[in-house]
Amino acid sequence: MNMRETAWRVSAAELNASTLEIRATEEKMPSYVVTPLGAKVNRVLISGVLTEIDNIGTDEEPMWRGKIVDLSGSFYINVGRFQTDAVAEMTTLKEPCFVAAVGRVRTYTGDNGRMYVSVRPEHIVEVDEKTRNEWLLETAKSTWGRLNDMKKALSDPSMKVDGLVKAGVNPAQAEGIVYALENSEELPDSMKYLGVIQGALKHLLPDRSIDLGIPEEISDEPDEIEMDGPAGGSNGADIEDTILNLIRELDVDGRGAPREELERRAETEGISGLELEEVSNILMDKGLIYEPNLRYLKLID
Repeated sequence: MNMRETAWRVSAAELNASTLEIRATEEKMPSYVVTPLGAKVNRVLISGVLTEIDNIGTDEEPMWRGKIVDLSGSFYINVGRFQTDAVAEMTTLKEPCFVAAVGRVRTYTGDNGRMYVSVRPEHIVEVDEKTRNEWLLETAKSTWGRLNDMKKALSDPSMKVDGLVKAGVNPAQAEGIVYALENSEELPDSMKYLGVIQGALKHLLPDRSIDLGIPEEISDEPDEIEMDGPAGGSNGADIEDTILNLIRELDVDGRGAPREELERRAETEGISGLELEEVSNILMDKGLIYEPNLRYLKLID
């Protein structure tokens, strides 16, 4: 059974600023990149404009490199022969275009000793600007949440993982925050990430005057966006039930629900591709579904 890690929404600025890594100590254990705001990342869901794409392999065995630009910086992607779906998908893309990709983070250390982060997509697809904007909003909301979680930790330096969880912080986020604070030489620059959020909101709401202020003023949610519920405005529990019912209905041969058909049916229910990916990860975290392979989702009996 292949239980996947949750795909985090992080900006290029936050991911590229990461300097910490938790390496697996046993076979088949995941490794993690820990961002300055304490996101303990194995997989990410990213979106932006694909501005560069290059096959550095051969026609028979392609190896793709590319750059996806969001409003805060650039994600660098690498797709090799082990990502068969992504390799096929890369051949259909022509830059510049909006794309969304889900995949694992990878790191390497340059000659200068600096750690660099890239993404190895499992899937990458062309999307429209509306879908990219949904990702911008969700990423801004996630970044805001991490800023507030980090502020909770900094308010009481003696607080460890259990204390943060009791204060309402997600366990994975709590572990990442504690690890970041114990292993980083400096505190995260709150103004930098407020700037990322503000840039996203100004892009999404060009007619609104948006100023998030200084770090000490981030204890309240900005009224420019709704901070609860999926981007589509539907109730999260209702979306989970809908997806579970669709998976049950589409699993006609015991292999699971085909992802392509699931995405098509979900769209008819008003559930975007990004929402489907997010809720699928939540359902896997809850132990309700699993992924027998990259093309199917299946209920856990």
